[in-house]
Amino acid sequence: MTAVISAAGLARTFQTRSGPVEAVRGIDLTVRSGEILGFLGPNGAGKTTTLRMLTTLLKPTGGTATIAGHDLATDPVGVRGACGLVAQSGGADPQITVREELITQGRLYRLPKDEAIERAGELARELDLTGLLGRRTGALSGGQRRRLDIAMALTHRPKVLFLDEPTTGLDPGSRAGLWDLVRRLRDGHGTTVFLTTHYLDEADALADRLVIVDRGAVAAEGTPSALKLRYGGSLDATLQDTFLTVTGRGPAPVDPAPVSV
Repeated sequence: MTAVISAAGLARTFQTRSGPVEAVRGIDLTVRSGEILGFLGPNGAGKTTTLRMLTTLLKPTGGTATIAGHDLATDPVGVRGACGLVAQSGGADPQITVREELITQGRLYRLPKDEAIERAGELARELDLTGLLGRRTGALSGGQRRRLDIAMALTHRPKVLFLDEPTTGLDPGSRAGLWDLVRRLRDGHGTTVFLTTHYLDEADALADRLVIVDRGAVAAEGTPSALKLRYGGSLDATLQDTFLTVTGRGPAPVDPAPVSV
């Protein structure tokens, strides 16, 4: 399986009045095509900074990265064309309808008007928004808004979808619906999904593989089962206990021997 995201030594240092702050300290990362990657870490670990660098919203101060074959430094336009981003805050205009928002997104991606209208209808059907096309986006529920955010990010059929804490604040039913949607995107369209979340049950349920970062660096990576066995000592260990151990907020690993992932 080919790599669609590849980063080597990716770093970002912020200059502050009190001196430089190393938010990301040389991350090496590979995400395979069609994979759902869970990108985890405590607050301040560097998750959002890494995501913003990979989506061209923030320039790295060190290292290299490619997204779907496009170099982050030399081909940022190609990177943007290959990825879609659903940020924590969303981006829909609350004063216009779902239909208008989806068509506007298509036009922003330079689709002819007829194609933009057709694509809006396709996305509405795929993401169960057809019955909401005439509703103002500001009147949508939390789960409906997140489906719209994802639809907007999929307008240009990206190879990689970045989801930054997409289910924060959603009720259990809406969260379960979003999980099903993410799986459909991967299984039906081969979309690679890069997911950041603080919900460890979400990461356990969705992710094919996990990368846990702490203090700006990769602390552990592997399948959920492999990490539970390595750091929890058993496949029955919880991902929460595993996460706390990896980030130094729990007991030491039970078995220091490496485990194949």
